[in-house]
Amino acid sequence: MAGDITPPPAQDKVPTLPDRPEGKYRGELQPEEYFWRDHQRWLQEQGYMLRSRYSPDWVPSWKEKHKPFWQCDDGQAIMVPHLLDATRASDGSLVVLKRILVSEHPYEVEISQFFSSEPLVSDPHNHCISIYDVLHVPDEDGMVILVMPLMRRYDSPPLQTVGETTELFRQIFEGLQFMHQHHVAHRDCMNLNIMMDPRPLFPEMYHPRLIDWSRDLTHPAKHHTRTARPTKYYFIDFGLSRRYDPASGPPREVPIHGGDRSVPEFRNSNEPVDPFPTDVYYVGNLIREDFLQKYHGVEFMQPLVDDMVQDEPTKRPTADEVVARFGTIQSSLNSRKLRSRLVEINESPVRHIVNGVKHAFDTLGNIATSHSPIPRP
Repeated sequence: MAGDITPPPAQDKVPTLPDRPEGKYRGELQPEEYFWRDHQRWLQEQGYMLRSRYSPDWVPSWKEKHKPFWQCDDGQAIMVPHLLDATRASDGSLVVLKRILVSEHPYEVEISQFFSSEPLVSDPHNHCISIYDVLHVPDEDGMVILVMPLMRRYDSPPLQTVGETTELFRQIFEGLQFMHQHHVAHRDCMNLNIMMDPRPLFPEMYHPRLIDWSRDLTHPAKHHTRTARPTKYYFIDFGLSRRYDPASGPPREVPIHGGDRSVPEFRNSNEPVDPFPTDVYYVGNLIREDFLQKYHGVEFMQPLVDDMVQDEPTKRPTADEVVARFGTIQSSLNSRKLRSRLVEINESPVRHIVNGVKHAFDTLGNIATSHSPIPRP
């Protein structure tokens, strides 16, 4: 399968269109979607097309197609009220619109634009999501819409090899180092805020709401492996982030809880702390929970992760030290190890055999096509 476009068998299952949703929802517009409907024409004037569902004169397509609403593009409701997919009219690319109140997140626009401006945006070490546009909503004081490229969860589809996994780690560490070198603490860099550019893996892309299906919902979305088509990973969501002036001395911030509530220094104290070691904890805990506790084959990360998640923040390595130590770790892994399969800890014996045979053929294909065991974009 190496290099071939294949259906995305999430956990080896062919995706199916969703069953009839439970509850009273029948495909009608939900209250949290009214904002987008009311601003559809303005967004179109700005160059961003919403799905037909949000047109003021929308007529549900399933009434004419005689199909269930949940199998139609315009039957897919919004998932999060402040986020919506759109199409950029200039080139047809899929984007995400993020609606924010500046009063609630006063630094998000500034920091997002900082990393999206030259020369930083062209720096290959920059793993902060780019902002295409900042739209000021005309009838809403203090409300802006950030326009960003459509991203996908970093682990969807699942990573296949140790080499793919080490490249993910390398990019995350590099991105963290880049932010810290520019005096920005992310303050919420947990797993949901690390995503990937899906375009190398999904050349035809996919439906932004039913992500295992094609854009027109006619067939499962096809994708490459990361080894065949390397991709880049990004930090998103700078709503809690802060940028500091190094001349003012080490920063101190009162605890603020993001998506990961396990931060040791936040447990029993509200005393201000340095946010940079907390970022290191977040990333270390991501690797601990999403890899070390789920897969065989990445045990070589245990000593570094143990140091990154120490209870005492001052004992954790800095981002620079993490990058240096990981470079040594990665260079010590031979090609056989890097091409080896990530094996789930709870994988059944039958599944272990089936996956192992499939992986052996994939590996032979990757070697024959000269795909590097470390897929760097």
